[in-house]
Amino acid sequence: MTSAAGPAVSRSSRLLLGLAAVAVAFAAADTYVVVLALPDMMASAGIPVEQLQRAAPMISGFLLGYVAMLPLIGRIADLRGRLPVLVMALVVFAFGSLVTALAYDMPSMVTGRFLQGVGGGGLVPATLALVADLYPADRRGVPLGVVSAVQEIGSVLGPLFGALVLSAADWRAIFLVNLAVGLVLAAALRSMRSGTGRATIGPATPGVRPAEGPPDIVGGALLVITLAAGAVVFVRPPSLMRDLTWGEMFVPFTGDGRWLTPVGVVAMAAAVLFLGRCLTARRPLVDVRGWVGAMREADLTGSLLLAAALSGVILAFATADPKVQVFADHGLWYLLGALVAGVLLGWHLRRDDAPLIPRGALRRTPAWGALLVSFFVGAALIAALIDIPLFARTTTYADSQLMAALVLVRFLVALPVGAVIGGYLCRTLGAGPTTALGMALAAVGFVLMSRWDLTTLEHWDANLGLVIGGLGFGLALAPVNAAVLAHTDDDVHGLASALVVVSRMVGMLVGISALTVIGLRRYYSEQADFPSVRDVCDGGSRCPEFTLLLKQAGIAQEQTVFLGAAVCAAIAGALALVLFRQARVGSISTRDALSGH
Repeated sequence: MTSAAGPAVSRSSRLLLGLAAVAVAFAAADTYVVVLALPDMMASAGIPVEQLQRAAPMISGFLLGYVAMLPLIGRIADLRGRLPVLVMALVVFAFGSLVTALAYDMPSMVTGRFLQGVGGGGLVPATLALVADLYPADRRGVPLGVVSAVQEIGSVLGPLFGALVLSAADWRAIFLVNLAVGLVLAAALRSMRSGTGRATIGPATPGVRPAEGPPDIVGGALLVITLAAGAVVFVRPPSLMRDLTWGEMFVPFTGDGRWLTPVGVVAMAAAVLFLGRCLTARRPLVDVRGWVGAMREADLTGSLLLAAALSGVILAFATADPKVQVFADHGLWYLLGALVAGVLLGWHLRRDDAPLIPRGALRRTPAWGALLVSFFVGAALIAALIDIPLFARTTTYADSQLMAALVLVRFLVALPVGAVIGGYLCRTLGAGPTTALGMALAAVGFVLMSRWDLTTLEHWDANLGLVIGGLGFGLALAPVNAAVLAHTDDDVHGLASALVVVSRMVGMLVGISALTVIGLRRYYSEQADFPSVRDVCDGGSRCPEFTLLLKQAGIAQEQTVFLGAAVCAAIAGALALVLFRQARVGSISTRDALSGH
């Protein structure tokens, strides 16, 4: 375990952590940008705006990449170092942004969003583990709070950034900006190999071409051809397609697929040759062999089984309409698949010599307790992220998705403030009391929200519940991460950080399902007491009076959801007090280490 005392953090290491935090914030901003860009993206894919559920794969695809691959990426960061994972995650995020920007149909958009999720998600565990590498346990609270605050600032700026870009350009410009920023950050991090610790860089530094020796010219040329030909396939420039000579490049050999055209075949052939070059060259542009070896060392089989289990949960819940559904149409089958994958994963972890989750990695109570607390934090948080905008659309801002989203921004603004404060309090109060205080404030905020009515958002006092709730969730971010990092061994910090994030995301998915059930029961209970529409509307099928009754039923539904979220927050706080009572921000004693607490 890390000792309480440690050397001063060098300037280059602080700069590295700052760049990593900015990268995490930018990836977080992208999550919220898509909310505003979604209608335009749907139009480009030929999906009518009123058929919003058909666009669900754009959201679930990102979640699949973000959550399902996190444990594998976190484990690779433990085995091979933080810096190469950070650089490669940014490259994958940038490439996913390019694919999304050039996308022409739903499958290409989902592919791009999946790659963005893999890259954006991979930044989080590597950055949190980097904090543990650079700071001893008794000094981690503040930097963890700052990293969490920067991430939440990205969430706040995301909708504003999206609105700004969309006011001057179309939705593709958002992802082109992502591409540029991702590559710049990757280059900046790549340049910092010197001056940082070996644990940060990693023993093999896979995936990044060694600085020594000439660059792989052949590999670079094949990569350029792949990207250029692929971009032409995606964009299909009208001037080239109309040309009698160049237009023949876009005529399919068979069928009507874009990739069966001459230019499509060139792109695929160049991609295959580039991959072969990376596998055989002495100094490849991308060390594919190193990354494959890292995945095998990290237990690729266990990672795939865990990814399958998480994917089943995500598809069951994330593709459902939270207004009317608990599960997606095939949700029970997805959950059955997740259960089978989970059973196989348990069997594999018991038999494998070097499993994805090393035996005893989470043996101490605060370590596995952090996962449980994070689950309930996520179950409560999702109510704010989903139902605050829904409430705004139901009441004050029925005609403006942007204004409804800006109501949520009032909640999000308080999160980074609470994150920094939580980092400081963690050092004095400890992880348990700080988390419990934060969750108590979150519960109070939800109770205040449960008293909102048809006109509350028109008055200033609506901000009270939003700010208190956001501040409370912010307070809990750093202590949970500090607890799991302080009570796990150094060589599993990346994995442990990833599992905390996964636990919170799964809690969000299960939470929105459970709260939807409770809310819908309240909604239908309210409707059961309605007079018939003909009685209210004097024989008509709809009138303003009946619409008002439906709005009031919707408000009752959201009020019930907020109360349910308050209960989840209270459970998270109570669990933190019990499970973190032995958690310390300092080093763990030998007695505790031997006893497994």
